[in-house]
Amino acid sequence: MFAAFLQRAIMQGIPLLYGSTGEIITEKSGNLNLGIPGIMYVGGISGVIGAFFYEHFSPAMNPFLAVLIPFLCSLVGSLLMGLIYSFLTVTLRANQNVTGLALTTFGVGIGNFFGGSLTRLVQSEVPSVSLPKTSAFFKTSLPFAKNLGVIGDIFFSHGFMVYLAILIALVAAYILKRTRVGLHLRAVGESPATADADGINVSRYKYLATCIGSMIAGLGGLYYVVDYVGVWSNDGFGDRGWLAIALVIFAVWRPNSAVLGSLLFGGLYIVHNYITGFGVAAQELFKMTPYVVTILVLIITSIREKRESQPPQSLGLSYFREER
Repeated sequence: MFAAFLQRAIMQGIPLLYGSTGEIITEKSGNLNLGIPGIMYVGGISGVIGAFFYEHFSPAMNPFLAVLIPFLCSLVGSLLMGLIYSFLTVTLRANQNVTGLALTTFGVGIGNFFGGSLTRLVQSEVPSVSLPKTSAFFKTSLPFAKNLGVIGDIFFSHGFMVYLAILIALVAAYILKRTRVGLHLRAVGESPATADADGINVSRYKYLATCIGSMIAGLGGLYYVVDYVGVWSNDGFGDRGWLAIALVIFAVWRPNSAVLGSLLFGGLYIVHNYITGFGVAAQELFKMTPYVVTILVLIITSIREKRESQPPQSLGLSYFREER
């Protein structure tokens, strides 16, 4: 039972890891993108659209194309959302909080519209779109997993997107901490005026960080739909987008910390299914634990007042060069 719990915790945590890694990269540039839930939703439906048409209109599916097409569609859809946010907040200097929330509403609406359209195309008796062939390709696990017993079931029985999420998080942590690009990005997030005076193109870094972060976050939506559940249903993504934002705070803006944090959040998200004898009310309380843990971490890091555990100083603030 514990092995099954850990396996499901990893699977539940991967969408959060994609979303939090993308948001951390975005926030390191000073942009607070509360549109991550909508971006993940668009990333999911974009991949579903690509997979749907390839699966239904291709006489013989190529495994490589069956994975590549929805993957690229998800990246393109998420990129467009990132460009919208960047144009409004960086170029037009709109309020970042309002823009992010509007983007979430917009993304969910876009997803539900196209999801409903696909449901009508297949004339399904239930309001959902099943992608069994595409899902099977995404879920293909490592060939040696079955030979490792419980360890293989827990850690090596997942599709490639699980390991890709961990790799992206670790590479992002290295770039932010150890490279000149990461140094410039952190400088833009801490003090854009100082970075600008030093010759760093603030707008370019904000655009790139937001768009790349959006593309990574969108992959979380793709993973949840085509790998974890294999079925698209409107409003079926739940509050995972908001949990991804909460994970950013829990990981204190460090992608490598988000790897373990996603496992913890994934476990807390499903722990109520494994606890019996406490009643329905207690199970609902257990669903609150990821947010409670986030609040506790936020309080602790605020008390400690360590600079490396705090968000970028210009987070959520538009940069006006003429005021430099």
